[in-house]
Amino acid sequence: MSIWLQQPELTALNALSKNTLVELLDIRFEAFDDDSLTASMVVDPRTHQPYGLLHGGASVVLAETLGSTASYLCIDSTQFYCVGLEVNANHLRGLRSGRVTAVARPLHLGRTTQVWDIRLSGDDGKLSCVSRLTMAVVPLGKSAPVAD
Repeated sequence: MSIWLQQPELTALNALSKNTLVELLDIRFEAFDDDSLTASMVVDPRTHQPYGLLHGGASVVLAETLGSTASYLCIDSTQFYCVGLEVNANHLRGLRSGRVTAVARPLHLGRTTQVWDIRLSGDDGKLSCVSRLTMAVVPLGKSAPVAD
């Protein structure tokens, strides 16, 4: 059984990236199945840190972009919207070139929160980063939660 309330349309998801950081970093939505969404990002000078390795922050941008999009596809967008509450990442291995591919899978799809596991791998398929993203599911017309 599929987790998607809205069937992912890869062409439409990629079109939403126009003129955003997502486009600048060449993040592309590439695939989905019943319980995961996949995207990739270029590993080149746009996403490098000064020593020629994939910047950890760029990995987090990929993870949050993918997880946030997956979160949105699991809600009724006529009644709710999603906002990020927390993202973390463990950087396991450096990458210098190619593309890094991320796969997002839900750990929890609740009424008010969602938790996503996002795993990033290099072209060789070896894990480079593990991220977890927590999203708030907010009713339309209500403000997003704000820290005091």
